[in-house]
Amino acid sequence: MTSFDSRGNSTSKWLGDAIRRIEADYLRSADTHLIPLQLPAFAAAGIDLYLKDESTHPTGSLKHRLARSLFLYALCNGWIGEGTTIVEASSGSTAVSEAYFARLLGLPFIAVMPRSTSPEKVAQIAFHGGSCHFVEQAGQVYEAARALAEHSGGHYMDQFTYAERATDWRGNNNIAESMFQQMARERHPVPKWIVVGAGTGGTSATIGRYVRFRCHDTRVCVVDPEGSVFAAYHASGDAALTAPGSRIEGIGRPRVEPSFVRTLVDRMIEVPNLDSIAAMRALSALLGRKVGPSTGTNFIGMLRIAHEMRQAGEQGSILSLLCDAGERYLPSYHDAAWVAQAFGDVGEAQRRVDAALAA
Repeated sequence: MTSFDSRGNSTSKWLGDAIRRIEADYLRSADTHLIPLQLPAFAAAGIDLYLKDESTHPTGSLKHRLARSLFLYALCNGWIGEGTTIVEASSGSTAVSEAYFARLLGLPFIAVMPRSTSPEKVAQIAFHGGSCHFVEQAGQVYEAARALAEHSGGHYMDQFTYAERATDWRGNNNIAESMFQQMARERHPVPKWIVVGAGTGGTSATIGRYVRFRCHDTRVCVVDPEGSVFAAYHASGDAALTAPGSRIEGIGRPRVEPSFVRTLVDRMIEVPNLDSIAAMRALSALLGRKVGPSTGTNFIGMLRIAHEMRQAGEQGSILSLLCDAGERYLPSYHDAAWVAQAFGDVGEAQRRVDAALAA
């Protein structure tokens, strides 16, 4: 039976049009590139490193995939209708992508985020028609988002709960399926390791499920920035653990998020903040373009695993993600004075990363 909203419009008609718009947006988008890294010392040992460049999505980051999935999941569950205000708790990139899809459907959007979020991300949210509500600490975003959604009669998207279930992990053009398709003609087509960070945990869950479903001999490593709770939770299984919170924007959390599935992660690597920043700089120089700090965290994990494989005489490929472009972080992580004030001297970390690349 067809239902109607308060204006007398068919809700099934609006829903069908909303899903069509999102699917049409997907069909207009090409897949993201898989970039081989030119690292001769590892290549000579039979170890190849790749980055999947998620910065080329319409909203400039890996979170574009998540936002699309979250909107489709909420629409098909009947949680979003015509005129629904969308509210999200985010450190920035997810909010940018959700603002894009909210505008696509003509829906109001409010992002709840820490005041420390980069001004570039705030400006992008505004560009897509969204507004921002700031809190002082990352751990305050959840309750603030719930309260705003309740006050506005809207829907709290809650990426931290629904990220791992909104994506079809068996395939259907998810990021894992795309990785393996793009690797098909490489020297080592089935990667030994896939290295990702975790904000919600949805990406590691999707990849972990996919490699098991396809029976691939691939292991999943999550790199966890300093101050995040995920590594401790992975080791202990205690979901009540908390931590101060990450200072690497976009990854790491102060609490254990429902979408982080520890049984799908084969290994955790904890990464100091200064190492993430040093690796971000080194990788930017290697690629000839700036990358963001979470991509630096990924690169540290890749280099560590590559060194271990070479020492063990193993060959194979290692994949990770270029999460977003560094232009979002020009006044912060890519500004030497800002880094010195916020994190301290990066010199020793830079020497460690340079040595890892040269060895």
